Amino acid sequence: MEKSLKEKLIPFSLALAVILADQITKALIVKFIPPYTVGWSFADDLLRIIHVANKGVAFSLGSSLSQTLRRIFFSLAPLIVIGIVVAVYFRNSEFNFFQRWCICGIVGGGIGNIIDRIFRANGVVDFIDVKFFGIFGLDRWPTFNVADASIVVCGILLIISFLVTVKKAAPQGEKQ
Repeated sequence: MEKSLKEKLIPFSLALAVILADQITKALIVKFIPPYTVGWSFADDLLRIIHVANKGVAFSLGSSLSQTLRRIFFSLAPLIVIGIVVAVYFRNSEFNFFQRWCICGIVGGGIGNIIDRIFRANGVVDFIDVKFFGIFGLDRWPTFNVADASIVVCGILLIISFLVTVKKAAPQGEKQ
């Protein structure tokens, strides 16, 4: 296998790890915590492990759509986006090592949630519930899962990486 292709394939181990961690944690939640109950609470209710199902996408958007429409739209659209991202990933030789790992973390998280949308009639299993102290008017942050955390963390790191790369590429006399 050529070195360039091997370098592009290795970060997909992160995608696989995210998918496995996501699906294993969701299976444990489904098995041990009844729906819509708190299983564990830590640090004076700062962090709770609960069992909820999200029939929509981020922040339950689209949860009122029919089950058939949700399954088609919320599975097919992300699959198309992930397909485009993976195609760009392999065609682009300018992503650096760190950016490739971030992209694969996002892909893994996306696939983890798509698996739920296709195979779980009740929707995506969410279970991490964090106190938010009234910031943005929220007592608690919307409940999320391992896939969501991977998408958000890797997405933020990828954006920062792009900004740093652009700043380094700018001529010294120009201010960004």
